[in-house]
Amino acid sequence: MARRLPPLNALRAFEAAARHLSFVDAADELAVTPAAISHQVKALEAHLGVALFQRLPRGLALTEQARILAPQLTRGFDRLAEAVARIRVDEVQTVLSVTVLPSFAVRWLLPRLADFRRLNPGLEIEVRAQHQAVDFRGERVDVALRYGRGGWPGLHVERFLDDAVFPVCSPKLLDGPHPLLRPEDLRHHTLIHDVLTGDDEPWVTWQHWLQHFGLDDIDHRRGPRYSDSHMMLEAAVVGEGVALGRSSIMADDLVRGRLIRPFPDIQVADYAYHFLCRTDAIDRPAVRAFRDWLVTTAADRAALGK
Repeated sequence: MARRLPPLNALRAFEAAARHLSFVDAADELAVTPAAISHQVKALEAHLGVALFQRLPRGLALTEQARILAPQLTRGFDRLAEAVARIRVDEVQTVLSVTVLPSFAVRWLLPRLADFRRLNPGLEIEVRAQHQAVDFRGERVDVALRYGRGGWPGLHVERFLDDAVFPVCSPKLLDGPHPLLRPEDLRHHTLIHDVLTGDDEPWVTWQHWLQHFGLDDIDHRRGPRYSDSHMMLEAAVVGEGVALGRSSIMADDLVRGRLIRPFPDIQVADYAYHFLCRTDAIDRPAVRAFRDWLVTTAADRAALGK
């Protein structure tokens, strides 16, 4: 059965004006003049035989009929845009954009990407290192890898890598006048801090660890502070002091002997790494290929202890 719809341009003009409650802002969005928006809205009102706006001295107000029509149009246009974008991406996507925390990018993802490229020769990866939250609608991003407890409503979220926390240092600190052999020896060594650690991650703070060891006499605030876990661990590698590291991002350093664990104590981290994408993107071939490789690689590395 044929659909009897008003002109598409009139519907687009009304939907934009209804969202903004402004002909001027709608015109800016659609790259036309306010007069053109007004003309299209009037044409739509004539087609429907109802008024859609109350013209007020300081703007617009939706009529009862407009409040019924506007949200349905918005959802319809959103679904149409997503369908078109999905077709275009699926047909031509040769680059997958992944946003990831800088420390995880440098110390876990990048050393392993050659394996992904070998398995997916027609797909390249664009890695964006950033701390801030991801706006999948406003940014050209396909996948995000984030560290947290979970959540992220409205997105497809999968936990793919758990974490553990323990002190690490350079092998150099096992020698010298105050070798680091027991927790009590921490009083003779510099403590290195990650300033981005949140209050809801107690096991990644020296205050909590020193209390755990019964070393309340050591000032947990002393020592250099870094705004990135990668920098903090590099400071530990060169012998600057002792850091509280997370197993995920320092496994390679432990295997190579750049870092060591001076004590056997270990705690499961409060956070874990998660794979995020839009719910309508998980079945895209490129996104699915990266997700499958990521989950498999994380599981394999965890089984090997790295």
